[in-house]
Amino acid sequence: MRKFLVCITCLLFLISQVADAAPRRRKKAVKRMAPLEQVGFQMPSTITDTVKAVPAKGLYMNALDLLQGQSAGVNVTNDGINGSAVLNSVRVRGSSSILGANDPMVIIDGVISDITALSALYPSDIESFTILKNTSETAAYGSDGSAGVIQVKTRMNSGEGFRIAYEGHLAVSAPYGGLQMLSADEYRAVAADRGLYINDGGSSTNYYSALTRPSFVQNHYVALGGGSGPFGYRASVGYAQDNSVLKDKGNDNIVTKLDVNQTLLNDRINLDLGVVGSLSRNYGLNDPKKIFYSAACQNPTYDAEANFRNPNAVLIGAPLAMIAAKNDSRNMNIATHASFSYDILDCLALNAFGSYYFTSYETAFTDGGSASRSESKKDDLLCNVSLHYDKTWGDHNFSSHIRTEYHVERNSGFRTGVRSLANPLFGYDNLGAASSIPLGGTGSNYLEKKLLSFGIELDYNLMGRYKFALNARTDGSSLLGDAHKWGFFPSASFVWDVKKEDFLVDNQTVSSLNFKVGYGRSGNIGAINSYVNGNYAQPLGVVPVYGYPLLALGTTYNPNPDIGWERVSSVNAGAELGMWNSRFLFTIEYYYSRTDNMLYSYDVPVPPFTYDKMLANLGKMSNMGVDLGVAFAPVKTSDIDLVISANVSWQRNRLESLSGTWMGMELDADRISPIASVSGAGQVGGDNNVVYQIVGEPVGVFYLPHCEGLVQNEDGTWRYNIVDLDGDSSVDLGDYGDRQVAGQAIPKFTLGSSISFRWKSLYLIMQINGAFGHKVFNGTALAYSNMTSFPSYNVLRTAPGKNIADQRVSDYWLEKGDYANIEHLTLGYEFLLPKSAVQSLRISFCVKNLAQMTSYSGLTPVINSYVVNGTLGIDDKMCWPLFRTYSLGFSIRF
Repeated sequence: MRKFLVCITCLLFLISQVADAAPRRRKKAVKRMAPLEQVGFQMPSTITDTVKAVPAKGLYMNALDLLQGQSAGVNVTNDGINGSAVLNSVRVRGSSSILGANDPMVIIDGVISDITALSALYPSDIESFTILKNTSETAAYGSDGSAGVIQVKTRMNSGEGFRIAYEGHLAVSAPYGGLQMLSADEYRAVAADRGLYINDGGSSTNYYSALTRPSFVQNHYVALGGGSGPFGYRASVGYAQDNSVLKDKGNDNIVTKLDVNQTLLNDRINLDLGVVGSLSRNYGLNDPKKIFYSAACQNPTYDAEANFRNPNAVLIGAPLAMIAAKNDSRNMNIATHASFSYDILDCLALNAFGSYYFTSYETAFTDGGSASRSESKKDDLLCNVSLHYDKTWGDHNFSSHIRTEYHVERNSGFRTGVRSLANPLFGYDNLGAASSIPLGGTGSNYLEKKLLSFGIELDYNLMGRYKFALNARTDGSSLLGDAHKWGFFPSASFVWDVKKEDFLVDNQTVSSLNFKVGYGRSGNIGAINSYVNGNYAQPLGVVPVYGYPLLALGTTYNPNPDIGWERVSSVNAGAELGMWNSRFLFTIEYYYSRTDNMLYSYDVPVPPFTYDKMLANLGKMSNMGVDLGVAFAPVKTSDIDLVISANVSWQRNRLESLSGTWMGMELDADRISPIASVSGAGQVGGDNNVVYQIVGEPVGVFYLPHCEGLVQNEDGTWRYNIVDLDGDSSVDLGDYGDRQVAGQAIPKFTLGSSISFRWKSLYLIMQINGAFGHKVFNGTALAYSNMTSFPSYNVLRTAPGKNIADQRVSDYWLEKGDYANIEHLTLGYEFLLPKSAVQSLRISFCVKNLAQMTSYSGLTPVINSYVVNGTLGIDDKMCWPLFRTYSLGFSIRF
């Protein structure tokens, strides 16, 4: 099949063909820039999952903030601190692999980028997002689109002559709330009441107040564009700065963008050039968990500025000394593209597209006598050539795309760490001032992967009512074994526009009605590096030979020449209903996907293997869910607009299997494996695992001992009454002991909703996001309620009354994680001045993080509830300061 497809593709390519990056259709007109500002509100485009970006109507420090809550099944997780542009993840309909890539493919104006580049893009440069969720849509992108595709369209030249616009915001972020720990006086009183000695420093310190401050936030954006006839251009520059609610921390970001387009030969040839560059800097924390753990548990009678350290509390330190440590990073992104399209005939066009993307991420750390620097670089080259054929005969329309694409990605990096600096003030800017370079502290790496693709897409439209699409793509990857280098990714879809049927075309109530179904298959190779299919030697250490140090090399994993694609297959079916001239829209879509040949790391015997782990394709996982969307405009006149919209997504994930046969050998994985645990005083070496992956269950379930309240000890303290679940007259807290599935960490339901109201030129926008059906383990309360750690560690104000002397893990502190957040509320006024040089003028006031509705007893349930890693579902002393941002915005367009 592969050879046949390659031959057909090459033959058709010689005859005719099209394309810009991936399955992109040819452009028939010069790109236009949507105006920076617009009065009134549009109904969401639900059937295509297109999110119109309107960043000018509120304060956005990060481009991905525009996506939060806007599309069902799309979840954005940030680092939770100071509005930083550093993003942990974006998930489109959850995770489909344990070790493979789960971040969606990002395409910015045809350029294959990544989440980092998207988060650095200035929000006001974005016109819209289009999210492709179904494999029937993403299969055309091959392996790169296995976790979904986010297409980003930026603002281009409007074709209205010279235009210039400015937009800016000034804001203040103020901390609020916080853990209610014992104050200094309460700390002294509890110790005296219990006859316990404390090292009284004579002060009264609130360490959270000592670490935080109101912060200043600002962003500025200037865009200009112009041209006439066949030539157009647009340029913009944006700057954002957030000083952070944490003292001496913060981040800033500057982005520049330029686009030029030119048409020739009566618009038959279109040339487009673009470049965007960004530089972001973040002055962050070295060990956030330890810093906030220390701030909560440090002796409050110490003077914060004196940097006292409690010798009996070995797991915490002086908070102000730790926050003074430098952990800085700098991220630079450059993306450039060039496209050429030529309308050979009215029905035939040739397209060529090339792009280059470069990113450099630098980190630098200084803490006392230690320092380090590291840098990782990625450059990405894409070349795409295709032909597009489009012909209409009466009621029949046929179009085809034939393309070939070459994609190469190179990753490199280095790191250097030193100890024993001659003077701590030297820091990471003078690593040569250190007297010790530890073994393994210096290293470098280089990885390269190449992908060659051929594809064909056929579209048939009958009477504008019935739309059929077939796609076939084959990808060849350098990462895979010789027998599995090529993957074949087909897809098919059908859309029925019922509104155009004779029995409905004249109906005044129903304005649109569509049904769609689809099937597709894609591949995932995100878990594979450049050397896993062959032998690769790495440094193991230094050994003395005849008195001389020699470096020993060895294999740290077993090569697998049989490694292949993870295969993700899915089906989807949905419908869209529009009524009353599209004043009401309703969408529903069901999907089911299954991942086969899923990669996992297996234990293997030594010998015959040289290493005890091997990566192999044996696992299976499934995802299913339903996405709902509704939008209603009950009032829509020239003076008043009211639009209410909401999207709800339900999802269920299941780890089907991990075991199987590899080259005649049975490879088994543990049915129960821990993912995330709690740590800290009293937890070192204990049975402290909380979140697990269990075959037959969703990935990320709480597998915990069951607690039936508290029982009193002889000394008057209380302990958790943990149940003997297996009835063997003893309680075993180990992984395979007296534990049971007690809930899941990943939400079953997510909600995104907005209310937009306009009266003449005055507008109000409110965004509400939420998640439901999951649980959160309150490890913070577990640790801070344990009176056995007092007075070495401070405790919650409620802890002495409860008098719990136990820190065993159980479901006692497992709570519902349901929440609904009012993400932002924006009030603005827009002046329209059509007869003056100023086309429009707007002022706005915005409050972010306005309110939260939840029954969770901790600071906030908004933690990592989507990414499968060591923090999933656990609130474990990661008590970031909660803050609210108040901003004043101004924009003007000439």
